[in-house]
Amino acid sequence: MIADLLRVPEELSARVPAEQRGPGLGRDAVRLLVSRGAAEAGHHGFAELPELLAAGDVLVVNTSRTLPAAVDGRIGDGRGRGEPVVVHFSTRGDRWHPAGRTAAGRWAVELRGPDGHGSTRPRAGGPAGTVVRLPGGARLTLEAPVDPGGVRLWWARVTGVRVPELMRRHGRPIRYGYTDRDQPLAAYQTAFAVDAPGGGSAEMPSAARPFTAELVARLVSKGVQFAPVALHTGVASAEAFEPPYPERFVVPPVTAWLVNAARARRGAAARRGRAAGGAPAGRIVAVGTTAVRALESAAGADGRVRPAAGWTDLVVTPERGVRAVDGLLTGLHEPTASHLLMLEAVASAAAGAAAGEMLRGAYAEAVRGRYLWHEFGDLHLVLPD
Repeated sequence: MIADLLRVPEELSARVPAEQRGPGLGRDAVRLLVSRGAAEAGHHGFAELPELLAAGDVLVVNTSRTLPAAVDGRIGDGRGRGEPVVVHFSTRGDRWHPAGRTAAGRWAVELRGPDGHGSTRPRAGGPAGTVVRLPGGARLTLEAPVDPGGVRLWWARVTGVRVPELMRRHGRPIRYGYTDRDQPLAAYQTAFAVDAPGGGSAEMPSAARPFTAELVARLVSKGVQFAPVALHTGVASAEAFEPPYPERFVVPPVTAWLVNAARARRGAAARRGRAAGGAPAGRIVAVGTTAVRALESAAGADGRVRPAAGWTDLVVTPERGVRAVDGLLTGLHEPTASHLLMLEAVASAAAGAAAGEMLRGAYAEAVRGRYLWHEFGDLHLVLPD
Protein backbone atom coordinates (compact mmCIF):
# COMPACT_ATOMS: atom_id res chain seq x y z
CA MET A 1 0.00 0.00 0.00
CA ILE A 2 1.03 3.61 -0.56
CA ALA A 3 0.67 4.24 3.18
CA ASP A 4 3.64 1.97 3.83
CA LEU A 5 5.97 3.90 1.57
CA LEU A 6 4.91 7.52 1.35
CA ARG A 7 4.66 10.53 3.62
CA VAL A 8 3.04 13.66 2.20
CA PRO A 9 4.77 16.81 3.50
CA GLU A 10 2.45 19.27 5.19
CA GLU A 11 3.49 22.05 2.81
CA LEU A 12 1.91 20.14 -0.10
CA SER A 13 -1.58 20.84 1.21
CA ALA A 14 -3.46 23.26 -1.06
CA ARG A 15 -4.35 26.12 1.26
CA VAL A 16 -6.42 28.31 -1.09
CA PRO A 17 -8.28 27.75 -4.38
CA ALA A 18 -6.22 27.85 -7.56
CA GLU A 19 -7.76 31.13 -8.71
CA GLN A 20 -6.50 32.85 -5.55
CA ARG A 21 -2.84 31.91 -6.04
CA GLY A 22 -2.03 34.66 -8.50
CA PRO A 23 -3.49 37.27 -10.86
CA GLY A 24 -5.28 36.02 -13.94
CA LEU A 25 -5.60 32.42 -12.76
CA GLY A 26 -8.78 30.39 -13.09
CA ARG A 27 -10.10 27.25 -11.47
CA ASP A 28 -8.37 25.15 -14.09
CA ALA A 29 -4.91 26.47 -13.10
CA VAL A 30 -4.02 23.16 -11.47
CA ARG A 31 -1.67 20.40 -12.53
CA LEU A 32 -2.66 16.99 -13.84
CA LEU A 33 -0.65 13.84 -13.20
CA VAL A 34 -1.49 11.17 -15.78
CA SER A 35 -1.07 7.42 -15.22
CA ARG A 36 -1.63 5.34 -18.31
CA GLY A 37 -1.27 1.61 -17.87
CA ALA A 38 2.25 0.58 -16.97
CA ALA A 39 3.85 3.70 -18.49
CA GLU A 40 5.61 6.27 -16.34
CA ALA A 41 3.42 9.06 -15.00
CA GLY A 42 3.13 12.12 -17.22
CA HIS A 43 2.90 15.76 -16.17
CA HIS A 44 0.28 18.07 -17.69
CA GLY A 45 -1.83 21.12 -16.95
CA PHE A 46 -5.51 20.48 -16.33
CA ALA A 47 -6.35 22.62 -19.37
CA GLU A 48 -4.75 19.87 -21.50
CA LEU A 49 -7.50 17.40 -20.59
CA PRO A 50 -9.21 17.62 -24.02
CA GLU A 51 -5.96 16.45 -25.66
CA LEU A 52 -5.81 13.44 -23.33
CA LEU A 53 -9.32 12.20 -24.13
CA ALA A 54 -10.87 11.03 -27.39
CA ALA A 55 -14.16 11.54 -29.19
CA GLY A 56 -16.66 9.06 -27.78
CA ASP A 57 -15.17 9.02 -24.28
CA VAL A 58 -17.70 9.63 -21.50
CA LEU A 59 -17.01 11.69 -18.38
CA VAL A 60 -19.31 10.70 -15.51
CA VAL A 61 -19.85 13.75 -13.27
CA ASN A 62 -21.47 14.16 -9.87
CA THR A 63 -24.12 16.90 -9.87
CA SER A 64 -24.56 17.06 -6.08
CA ARG A 65 -24.43 20.60 -4.68
CA THR A 66 -22.24 21.38 -1.66
CA LEU A 67 -24.13 22.37 1.49
CA PRO A 68 -23.09 24.94 4.12
CA ALA A 69 -22.92 22.00 6.50
CA ALA A 70 -20.88 23.46 9.39
CA VAL A 71 -22.94 25.14 12.14
CA ASP A 72 -21.70 26.51 15.47
CA GLY A 73 -23.28 25.19 18.65
CA ARG A 74 -22.73 24.81 22.36
CA ILE A 75 -23.10 21.96 24.79
CA GLY A 76 -24.32 23.54 28.00
CA ASP A 77 -27.08 25.58 29.61
CA GLY A 78 -27.57 28.09 26.79
CA ARG A 79 -26.37 31.05 28.88
CA GLY A 80 -22.97 31.41 27.28
CA ARG A 81 -21.44 28.64 29.36
CA GLY A 82 -20.53 25.13 28.30
CA GLU A 83 -18.42 23.63 25.57
CA PRO A 84 -18.39 25.28 22.11
CA VAL A 85 -18.62 22.80 19.25
CA VAL A 86 -19.01 22.87 15.49
CA VAL A 87 -21.65 20.51 14.11
CA HIS A 88 -20.88 18.96 10.73
CA PHE A 89 -24.16 17.78 9.23
CA SER A 90 -23.21 14.72 7.20
CA THR A 91 -26.20 12.74 5.92
CA ARG A 92 -29.98 13.05 6.22
CA GLY A 93 -31.47 9.66 7.05
CA ASP A 94 -34.86 8.31 6.06
CA ARG A 95 -36.82 5.07 6.46
CA TRP A 96 -35.10 3.55 3.42
CA HIS A 97 -31.62 3.97 4.90
CA PRO A 98 -29.89 0.61 5.56
CA ALA A 99 -30.02 1.43 9.30
CA GLY A 100 -33.81 1.39 9.11
CA ARG A 101 -35.86 3.12 11.77
CA THR A 102 -32.73 4.28 13.62
CA ALA A 103 -32.00 6.69 10.76
CA ALA A 104 -35.53 7.84 9.91
CA GLY A 105 -35.94 11.55 10.57
CA ARG A 106 -32.38 11.88 11.89
CA TRP A 107 -29.16 13.41 10.64
CA ALA A 108 -25.75 11.76 10.87
CA VAL A 109 -23.53 14.42 12.44
CA GLU A 110 -19.97 14.86 13.57
CA LEU A 111 -19.18 17.13 16.53
CA ARG A 112 -15.81 18.88 16.30
CA GLY A 113 -14.05 21.36 18.54
CA PRO A 114 -13.04 24.87 17.38
CA ASP A 115 -9.26 25.11 17.00
CA GLY A 116 -9.08 28.87 17.62
CA HIS A 117 -7.98 29.57 14.03
CA GLY A 118 -11.29 29.33 12.21
CA SER A 119 -11.11 25.61 11.64
CA THR A 120 -11.83 22.60 13.85
CA ARG A 121 -10.11 19.68 15.53
CA PRO A 122 -11.38 16.11 16.04
CA ARG A 123 -13.62 15.42 19.01
CA ALA A 124 -15.31 12.21 20.06
CA GLY A 125 -19.10 12.34 19.91
CA GLY A 126 -21.52 11.23 22.60
CA PRO A 127 -22.68 10.21 24.99
CA ALA A 128 -26.25 9.48 23.96
CA GLY A 129 -28.57 12.17 25.21
CA THR A 130 -26.05 15.00 24.77
CA VAL A 131 -27.87 18.21 23.78
CA VAL A 132 -26.27 20.82 21.53
CA ARG A 133 -27.90 24.25 21.46
CA LEU A 134 -27.92 25.71 17.96
CA PRO A 135 -28.62 29.23 16.61
CA GLY A 136 -32.21 30.46 16.72
CA GLY A 137 -33.19 28.29 19.67
CA ALA A 138 -32.85 24.97 17.86
CA ARG A 139 -31.60 21.90 19.71
CA LEU A 140 -29.73 18.82 18.55
CA THR A 141 -29.82 15.62 20.60
CA LEU A 142 -27.38 12.77 20.03
CA GLU A 143 -29.16 9.41 19.99
CA ALA A 144 -26.88 6.59 18.80
CA PRO A 145 -23.57 6.07 16.97
CA VAL A 146 -23.89 5.58 13.23
CA ASP A 147 -21.41 2.71 13.56
CA PRO A 148 -22.12 0.74 16.75
CA GLY A 149 -18.38 0.46 17.34
CA GLY A 150 -17.56 4.07 16.51
CA VAL A 151 -17.55 7.39 18.33
CA ARG A 152 -17.17 9.91 15.51
CA LEU A 153 -20.53 10.00 13.68
CA TRP A 154 -23.84 9.98 15.56
CA TRP A 155 -27.48 9.89 14.61
CA ALA A 156 -29.08 13.04 15.99
CA ARG A 157 -32.53 14.56 16.11
CA VAL A 158 -32.93 18.31 15.53
CA THR A 159 -35.92 20.21 16.92
CA GLY A 160 -37.01 23.81 16.55
CA VAL A 161 -35.97 24.25 12.92
CA ARG A 162 -35.66 22.40 9.64
CA VAL A 163 -31.99 21.57 9.10
CA PRO A 164 -31.81 22.91 5.51
CA GLU A 165 -33.13 26.26 6.76
CA LEU A 166 -30.66 26.18 9.68
CA MET A 167 -27.77 25.62 7.28
CA ARG A 168 -29.00 28.31 4.90
CA ARG A 169 -29.16 30.90 7.68
CA HIS A 170 -26.26 29.95 9.90
CA GLY A 171 -24.09 27.41 8.09
CA ARG A 172 -20.82 27.68 6.24
CA PRO A 173 -18.78 25.20 4.21
CA ILE A 174 -16.88 22.56 6.13
CA ARG A 175 -13.26 23.61 6.40
CA TYR A 176 -10.21 21.75 7.68
CA GLY A 177 -7.05 23.06 9.29
CA TYR A 178 -4.79 22.78 6.25
CA THR A 179 -6.65 25.68 4.56
CA ASP A 180 -5.69 29.29 5.23
CA ARG A 181 -9.11 30.86 5.69
CA ASP A 182 -12.85 30.55 5.20
CA GLN A 183 -14.09 30.61 1.62
CA PRO A 184 -17.56 31.51 0.30
CA LEU A 185 -19.89 28.65 -0.50
CA ALA A 186 -19.46 29.40 -4.22
CA ALA A 187 -15.82 28.34 -3.95
CA TYR A 188 -17.03 24.85 -3.03
CA GLN A 189 -19.51 24.42 -5.89
CA THR A 190 -18.54 22.67 -9.11
CA ALA A 191 -19.62 23.59 -12.63
CA PHE A 192 -21.99 20.60 -12.60
CA ALA A 193 -23.79 21.30 -9.31
CA VAL A 194 -27.58 21.48 -9.51
CA ASP A 195 -30.27 21.91 -6.92
CA ALA A 196 -32.08 18.72 -5.94
CA PRO A 197 -34.90 18.61 -3.38
CA GLY A 198 -33.53 17.05 -0.21
CA GLY A 199 -30.12 16.57 -1.81
CA GLY A 200 -26.69 18.01 -1.31
CA SER A 201 -23.27 16.97 -0.07
CA ALA A 202 -21.55 17.80 3.19
CA GLU A 203 -18.29 18.17 1.30
CA MET A 204 -17.56 19.15 -2.29
CA PRO A 205 -17.13 16.49 -5.01
CA SER A 206 -13.79 18.17 -5.54
CA ALA A 207 -12.44 16.31 -8.58
CA ALA A 208 -14.84 18.35 -10.71
CA ARG A 209 -13.83 21.72 -9.24
CA PRO A 210 -11.27 22.67 -11.94
CA PHE A 211 -13.79 22.34 -14.78
CA THR A 212 -14.76 25.68 -16.30
CA ALA A 213 -17.42 26.51 -18.88
CA GLU A 214 -14.69 27.05 -21.48
CA LEU A 215 -13.06 23.69 -20.77
CA VAL A 216 -16.40 21.89 -20.91
CA ALA A 217 -17.09 23.54 -24.28
CA ARG A 218 -13.71 22.35 -25.59
CA LEU A 219 -14.39 18.80 -24.44
CA VAL A 220 -17.85 18.75 -26.01
CA SER A 221 -16.44 20.18 -29.25
CA LYS A 222 -14.01 17.28 -29.36
CA GLY A 223 -16.82 14.76 -28.98
CA VAL A 224 -16.40 13.91 -25.30
CA GLN A 225 -19.76 13.25 -23.65
CA PHE A 226 -20.89 14.07 -20.12
CA ALA A 227 -23.08 11.68 -18.12
CA PRO A 228 -24.61 12.98 -14.86
CA VAL A 229 -25.01 11.03 -11.64
CA ALA A 230 -25.67 12.23 -8.11
CA LEU A 231 -24.07 10.93 -4.95
CA HIS A 232 -24.76 13.05 -1.89
CA THR A 233 -21.62 12.51 0.09
CA GLY A 234 -21.16 12.84 3.83
CA VAL A 235 -18.17 14.09 5.81
CA ALA A 236 -14.76 12.70 4.94
CA SER A 237 -13.44 9.66 6.74
CA ALA A 238 -11.08 10.68 9.51
CA GLU A 239 -9.74 7.29 10.54
CA ALA A 240 -7.15 5.31 8.59
CA PHE A 241 -8.88 3.19 5.93
CA GLU A 242 -12.29 3.97 7.44
CA PRO A 243 -14.80 2.78 4.80
CA PRO A 244 -17.46 5.15 3.49
CA TYR A 245 -20.90 5.08 5.07
CA PRO A 246 -24.14 4.57 3.11
CA GLU A 247 -24.96 7.52 0.86
CA ARG A 248 -27.90 8.48 -1.35
CA PHE A 249 -27.35 8.25 -5.08
CA VAL A 250 -29.11 8.55 -8.44
CA VAL A 251 -28.07 7.13 -11.80
CA PRO A 252 -30.65 8.48 -14.29
CA PRO A 253 -31.80 6.60 -17.41
CA VAL A 254 -29.88 8.93 -19.74
CA THR A 255 -26.60 8.08 -18.01
CA ALA A 256 -27.27 4.36 -18.12
CA TRP A 257 -27.96 4.69 -21.85
CA LEU A 258 -24.85 6.81 -22.54
CA VAL A 259 -22.54 4.47 -20.65
CA ASN A 260 -23.97 1.28 -22.15
CA ALA A 261 -23.91 2.72 -25.67
CA ALA A 262 -20.29 3.86 -25.32
CA ARG A 263 -19.20 0.47 -24.00
CA ALA A 264 -21.00 -1.29 -26.83
CA ARG A 265 -19.35 0.92 -29.46
CA ARG A 266 -15.95 0.40 -27.91
CA GLY A 267 -16.39 -3.35 -27.81
CA ALA A 268 -17.52 -3.46 -31.44
CA ALA A 269 -14.60 -1.29 -32.55
CA ALA A 270 -12.13 -3.48 -30.69
CA ARG A 271 -13.52 -6.61 -32.33
CA ARG A 272 -13.10 -4.99 -35.73
CA GLY A 273 -9.57 -3.92 -34.89
CA ARG A 274 -10.30 -0.21 -35.29
CA ALA A 275 -8.96 0.65 -31.85
CA ALA A 276 -5.41 -0.42 -32.74
CA GLY A 277 -2.82 2.31 -32.92
CA GLY A 278 -4.67 5.03 -31.02
CA ALA A 279 -6.58 5.88 -27.90
CA PRO A 280 -9.58 3.55 -27.66
CA ALA A 281 -12.71 5.67 -27.88
CA GLY A 282 -15.65 5.04 -25.60
CA ARG A 283 -13.81 4.92 -22.30
CA ILE A 284 -15.92 5.55 -19.21
CA VAL A 285 -13.97 7.99 -17.03
CA ALA A 286 -15.44 8.83 -13.63
CA VAL A 287 -14.80 12.33 -12.33
CA GLY A 288 -14.14 11.64 -8.67
CA THR A 289 -14.56 8.69 -6.36
CA THR A 290 -18.19 9.69 -5.70
CA ALA A 291 -18.99 9.17 -9.39
CA VAL A 292 -17.35 5.74 -9.26
CA ARG A 293 -19.43 4.71 -6.26
CA ALA A 294 -22.67 5.90 -7.83
CA LEU A 295 -22.10 4.30 -11.23
CA GLU A 296 -20.77 1.02 -9.87
CA SER A 297 -23.79 0.81 -7.55
CA ALA A 298 -25.95 0.64 -10.69
CA ALA A 299 -23.75 -1.79 -12.64
CA GLY A 300 -24.55 -5.46 -12.88
CA ALA A 301 -22.02 -8.28 -12.90
CA ASP A 302 -22.05 -8.06 -16.71
CA GLY A 303 -21.02 -4.38 -16.61
CA ARG A 304 -24.37 -3.18 -17.86
CA VAL A 305 -25.61 -0.06 -16.06
CA ARG A 306 -29.28 0.22 -15.16
CA PRO A 307 -31.12 3.30 -13.86
CA ALA A 308 -31.05 3.26 -10.08
CA ALA A 309 -31.72 5.45 -7.07
CA GLY A 310 -31.69 5.02 -3.32
CA TRP A 311 -28.97 4.23 -0.81
CA THR A 312 -25.66 2.58 -1.60
CA ASP A 313 -23.35 0.91 0.88
CA LEU A 314 -21.03 -0.34 -1.86
CA VAL A 315 -17.32 -0.25 -1.06
CA VAL A 316 -15.21 -0.57 -4.20
CA THR A 317 -12.02 -2.51 -3.46
CA PRO A 318 -9.42 -4.27 -5.60
CA GLU A 319 -11.06 -7.57 -4.66
CA ARG A 320 -14.48 -6.42 -5.86
CA GLY A 321 -13.08 -4.54 -8.86
CA VAL A 322 -14.95 -2.20 -11.18
CA ARG A 323 -17.54 -3.24 -13.74
CA ALA A 324 -18.43 -0.12 -15.69
CA VAL A 325 -15.59 2.34 -15.08
CA ASP A 326 -12.44 2.33 -17.24
CA GLY A 327 -10.65 5.40 -15.87
CA LEU A 328 -10.74 7.90 -13.03
CA LEU A 329 -10.03 11.61 -12.65
CA THR A 330 -9.50 12.28 -8.96
CA GLY A 331 -7.62 14.36 -6.44
CA LEU A 332 -4.54 13.19 -4.60
CA HIS A 333 -5.60 11.29 -1.50
CA GLU A 334 -3.97 10.85 1.88
CA PRO A 335 -1.91 7.63 1.98
CA THR A 336 -4.27 6.11 4.57
CA ALA A 337 -7.53 7.15 2.87
CA SER A 338 -9.96 4.38 1.95
CA HIS A 339 -10.35 6.10 -1.43
CA LEU A 340 -7.02 4.55 -2.39
CA LEU A 341 -8.62 1.10 -2.36
CA MET A 342 -11.07 2.35 -5.01
CA LEU A 343 -8.22 3.96 -6.93
CA GLU A 344 -6.36 0.64 -6.89
CA ALA A 345 -9.48 -1.12 -8.19
CA VAL A 346 -9.68 1.27 -11.16
CA ALA A 347 -5.93 1.05 -11.71
CA SER A 348 -6.17 -2.75 -11.75
CA ALA A 349 -8.63 -2.51 -14.62
CA ALA A 350 -6.23 -0.15 -16.40
CA ALA A 351 -2.86 -1.75 -15.64
CA GLY A 352 -3.60 -5.26 -14.39
CA ALA A 353 -1.14 -6.79 -11.95
CA ALA A 354 1.10 -3.71 -12.19
CA ALA A 355 -1.57 -1.46 -10.62
CA GLY A 356 0.02 -1.28 -7.18
CA GLU A 357 3.42 -0.44 -8.57
CA MET A 358 1.88 2.14 -10.92
CA LEU A 359 0.12 3.94 -8.07
CA ARG A 360 3.14 3.90 -5.77
CA GLY A 361 5.23 5.35 -8.58
CA ALA A 362 2.62 7.99 -9.41
CA TYR A 363 2.27 9.16 -5.80
CA ALA A 364 6.04 9.25 -5.32
CA GLU A 365 6.26 11.31 -8.51
CA ALA A 366 3.55 13.66 -7.21
CA VAL A 367 5.55 14.30 -4.06
CA ARG A 368 8.78 14.82 -6.01
CA GLY A 369 6.96 17.17 -8.38
CA ARG A 370 5.45 19.18 -5.51
CA TYR A 371 1.86 18.49 -6.49
CA LEU A 372 -0.78 19.83 -4.11
CA TRP A 373 -3.20 17.68 -2.11
CA HIS A 374 -6.81 18.12 -0.92
CA GLU A 375 -9.92 19.76 -2.35
CA PHE A 376 -8.17 22.82 -3.82
CA GLY A 377 -5.22 20.80 -5.06
CA ASP A 378 -4.01 19.07 -8.21
CA LEU A 379 -5.57 16.12 -10.05
CA HIS A 380 -4.62 12.58 -11.04
CA LEU A 381 -5.96 10.94 -14.20
CA VAL A 382 -5.82 7.14 -14.44
CA LEU A 383 -6.46 5.74 -17.92
CA PRO A 384 -6.21 2.30 -19.53
CA ASP A 385 -3.04 1.55 -21.44
